[in-house]
Amino acid sequence: MENQNSEKPVDRANLSAALLIARLAIGVIFAIHGSQLLFGAFGGAGLAATVKMMGPLGYLVTIGEFFGGLGLIVGFLSRFSSAALIVIMLGAIFTVHLKNGLFMNWYGKQAGEGFEYHILAIALFLIILIVGPGQIAASRFLKLPKFAE
Repeated sequence: MENQNSEKPVDRANLSAALLIARLAIGVIFAIHGSQLLFGAFGGAGLAATVKMMGPLGYLVTIGEFFGGLGLIVGFLSRFSSAALIVIMLGAIFTVHLKNGLFMNWYGKQAGEGFEYHILAIALFLIILIVGPGQIAASRFLKLPKFAE
């Protein structure tokens, strides 16, 4: 009979695989979106238009989304990138999307997009921020301290 108070050991391989999947999914999305803002790729506005729309804050958002996404993809400074992207998502919610409600504009019946996507992104970022990038990450090979993962 197993002791009820004993904790089951964590399966590090599965945890690392799950963190890799989370990092890749959200990292690719943000790197691509950041490239739209920074370079005008994939039909995006580019840096000049982004800064014209957002002001000087546009530089930080653009750089944060693009390089934060790349950092998550390779697993370098993943916690920092996650924290920065959480701030960007909260900014997007409170400055643009909150007035449109929770739901995305699936049927074109509201003025803009809601913030449900942002909440999902924040949830993934929080997981990476709390747990770290996992064992399959560049930070592991560079022997960075825990806080710099």
